[in-house]
Order: sequence, then structure tokens, then C-alpha cells
Amino acid sequence: MLNKYYPSREFKALLFDFDGTVADTMGVHLAAWNHGLSIYNLTLSREQHLAWAGRPTRMIVQMLNELHKVDIPVDEFLKAKEVNYFASVHEVKEIVSVVEIIKHYHGKIPMAIVTGSRHKPVETTLSHLGLTKYFDHLVCAEDYVHGKPAPDCFLRAAELLNVRPEDCLVFEDAALGIEAAKNAGMACLKVDDRHELMVVEF
Repeated sequence: MLNKYYPSREFKALLFDFDGTVADTMGVHLAAWNHGLSIYNLTLSREQHLAWAGRPTRMIVQMLNELHKVDIPVDEFLKAKEVNYFASVHEVKEIVSVVEIIKHYHGKIPMAIVTGSRHKPVETTLSHLGLTKYFDHLVCAEDYVHGKPAPDCFLRAAELLNVRPEDCLVFEDAALGIEAAKNAGMACLKVDDRHELMVVEF
């Protein structure tokens, strides 16, 4: 299937961003953000949410604090946002074009989720979608210090899978994630707004 995009390359690992790449979670996440922010009389626009996609939630709360000169307690907010997200997780659907690739290469090429989301929401959503078994590792926000566009998360996944970075193919929907893939020295396929795949030229 990947020969369509890279006819002359063979990859040894496939690394998938999660939100907006494997699972169509962005609407549910945005609603959870705004439910939590409402008590501070703040809102997060869809455009801002998409622009910050890929950053760990903790970092986004800190950025909101700086932007709006408020003091949202990070850990408390994270817990509340996750409760709101879990209440609507049944609304999340898989992104078919990407999941077809995941299922096709399962057992043939090792795969990992690499995300700015925390373990619990990712694990809960994978379970809801029946996709848990397809991934060898989950690299989530708790597993690295520097978020996308830093390459740390992708390099950590390559290390866990015992594969050289240049032998990894990344699937990403967000600009920050694509930049992180570039910084990690990895090839990248972008998942666009229509959930179609396109090669990213660096």
C-alpha cells in the first residue's frame, strides 16, 4: 500500500500521530477544552486548537495562562478536561484511510503511536475503536520532555522499536508534527482535512 507513495523505499517502522491522524477526536477534544475553560470565561477557537495541535495539553494550558494573564491550575485542569473527553469518547470515529494501512501492515512492520496526548485518553480511545492490539508502543505526553516540533517523541519511538530514524515513516495531520518528523530525519505522510494522504516534501 505504501508503494503508492514511496515506490522505491521500504520502511522498517510506521509511527502515527493520534488525534486527527488515527482517530477523529478533534471535535470532542475542542468541546472538552471549552467546557473546562468556561469557568475561566475563556474559549479556544477551532483555528487556535488546530494551530496548537500536537503540543502536549500541559503546554497548551501554560500558553493560555501566558496569553490571557490567568492562572489555570494545570494538573487540576488536565483531570477535568479528561473527564469531559471521556464522557463523549463514544462519538470518536476512526480515520478510515489511515486505519486501513494500520490493519494491512499489522504483523509485518512494527508500529507506534506518537502523540502529545496523555496515555489515559489515548488508551481509552484505542480501546473504544478496537485498535489497541495493532501498536507495539505508545509514546505519549508523559514519555518525553520536549513536545513537537522537537523530534524527541519520534526519536523515542524509533529507539523503542529498535529502528533507525531514517527507516521510519510518520503519519501526521498537524504542522507541528510534520516539522517534528522533519527534525527527526523521518519521511512523512500528511493526513489532510479530507482524510486523504499526501507525501510531505521537505
